[in-house]
Amino acid sequence: MQHDKVLILDFGSQYTQLIGRRVRELNIYSEIHPFNKIPKDIEDYKAVILSGSPNSVRGEAALHPDLSQIRGKKPMLAVCYGAQYLAHFSGGEVAPSNTREYGRANLSYIKEDAFFKEIKEGTQVWMSHSDTIKKLPTKAVLLASTNDVTNAAYKIEGETTYAIQFHPEVYHSTDGKQLLENFLVRIAGLQQDWTPQSFVEETVDAIKAKVGSDKVVLGLSGGVDSTVAAVLLNKAIGENLYCIFVNNGLLRKNEFKSVLKQYEGMGLNVKGVDASERFLNALKGIEDPEKKRKAIGNAFIEVFDDEANKLTDVKWLAQGTIYPDVIESVSATGGPSATIKSHHNVGGLPDFMKLKIVEPLRAIFKDEVRRVGATLGIDPELLGRHPFPGPGLGIRILGDITAEKVRMLQEVDAIFIDGLKSWGLYDKVWQAGAMLLPVNSVGVMGDERTYEKCVALRAVESTDGMTADWVNLPYEFLQKTSNEIINKVKGVNRVVYDISSKPPATIEWE
Repeated sequence: MQHDKVLILDFGSQYTQLIGRRVRELNIYSEIHPFNKIPKDIEDYKAVILSGSPNSVRGEAALHPDLSQIRGKKPMLAVCYGAQYLAHFSGGEVAPSNTREYGRANLSYIKEDAFFKEIKEGTQVWMSHSDTIKKLPTKAVLLASTNDVTNAAYKIEGETTYAIQFHPEVYHSTDGKQLLENFLVRIAGLQQDWTPQSFVEETVDAIKAKVGSDKVVLGLSGGVDSTVAAVLLNKAIGENLYCIFVNNGLLRKNEFKSVLKQYEGMGLNVKGVDASERFLNALKGIEDPEKKRKAIGNAFIEVFDDEANKLTDVKWLAQGTIYPDVIESVSATGGPSATIKSHHNVGGLPDFMKLKIVEPLRAIFKDEVRRVGATLGIDPELLGRHPFPGPGLGIRILGDITAEKVRMLQEVDAIFIDGLKSWGLYDKVWQAGAMLLPVNSVGVMGDERTYEKCVALRAVESTDGMTADWVNLPYEFLQKTSNEIINKVKGVNRVVYDISSKPPATIEWE
């Protein structure tokens, strides 16, 4: 790849992946690597960004990067922990803050500098720290302050090194994107040429080089990720791609037939396989969400292995894995970030699997996937479809899974999703679904006592799934939906609405 590259060193911040996404929104390619695993080809990167961290530079658990090949040799931006690290170990002082600053703040002072070009005093930034920089490092020049944080931004004389206490990558730093562009384009001189079209061209070439004339089997889900992966692969290898859509018994109501129909006319070789009984048997009696994900992942691979054996010379299994799947499963490419949960397509692969893996979307976020899909000419209605988890309703049924619980949740989900569409709310929501809770509660229907299930409705707005806010759906819609669910779905007598954001909650309940 001939694009300018940005290296992002991960110190375990929950926002590290957002830095990568913001850089890519500027049409600049970025890669995230653990702070202690700096790539050997460091010369190939034109700029470096140090992320934040939950650790303190003053503590015994302080994370120490080797910056000998970076500092003073490449443009470097240190964010939060990075800014404190440079101060604490380069002649400055970091101490516990008297007024801990979390959330919104405003820049009360900005020194004229290319770093703050087109950014004015009073602009809002997002803080998340308990330590503060009391004294700047050697040769540092103060660039910005807030009312509570004097040393909010600085640069080092004689180096192209900048440091900020706030987080430009989060949505609530209103000029964060401008600041990153100032650093990467105006100061570091990077080219903005990494586009969806260039990604398509380079990925197709990479698939051709990697797969050659081998046959590939791909598991389609009907969602955006696997569909875009399929079209990319089809563009690269054509008739050597064999697509399989598996009914795992955990799909939405009537989804098996509707998904097969939507692929008609797309030029993809798709086969439908009904393996619902196999999945339900594999999940029998399992309540732990991690074990459910692993069981579903194993069953998927077993089905693909069986189907591949019916073909001749299939050597590759393709998956629609995207970057957030990897981040939440394997701790930010091996870095110190916390593992949140395993994803069925990036964990639990059985030892007997004889197929090699190809994942064309593994390095990009959901919003990037949609832009790539648009570049490939995929139907906008399909690209606008809400994300649906690979394990399906298996992780929306809390506790053990039975065919009756699946039927119940399918009915609830259909009423909720169809209602969003009929009320014109579907496209205003990033993801929506219903959860069947392992809770029975007392109700009254027709003067008779009931003791039935509770379901939780969930609707969030997001751009990449890394963070999400709950959607304030109209009360009238929620009232009508609740009444319809309770009246039409046997076994449910209570409906609640989830008003948790991510973080601290996740989008799915399991």
